[in-house]
Amino acid sequence: MEWIDVVKLGTDREQDFTVEDSHSAIHIGSGSHRVLATPWMITYMERTARQLLAECLPAGYSSVGVRVDVRHLAPSPIGGRVLVRAEVIAVEGSKVTFTVQASDGSEVIGAGQHERVIIEEERFLRRVAQKST
Repeated sequence: MEWIDVVKLGTDREQDFTVEDSHSAIHIGSGSHRVLATPWMITYMERTARQLLAECLPAGYSSVGVRVDVRHLAPSPIGGRVLVRAEVIAVEGSKVTFTVQASDGSEVIGAGQHERVIIEEERFLRRVAQKST
């Protein structure tokens, strides 16, 4: 299967998230303030890209994140809304590259790239099971 025929360049998705206290830097130990933690911003970006691919892929296939290269540019308060956008910019074999951006209504708070690899779920789970025995 040629993934470039399944996952089209320029395909994009937006998702909206609410920053909860459990997403704060002080809560997870990555900082000392009640603002969105960088690991959670990255999680929002990965979730958006994963969902975009999930909507494109046939049954039995999924994706896993393999690379994140983003900058956290500005703080976002607890209770605030974050809008994340992911767009497919490259498909090379089973590797899909996205631009990702997060904004909080006032400004862009994070931006960069994220890579995911398309996997055959059954094969992937067999590999995991071999490591569990």
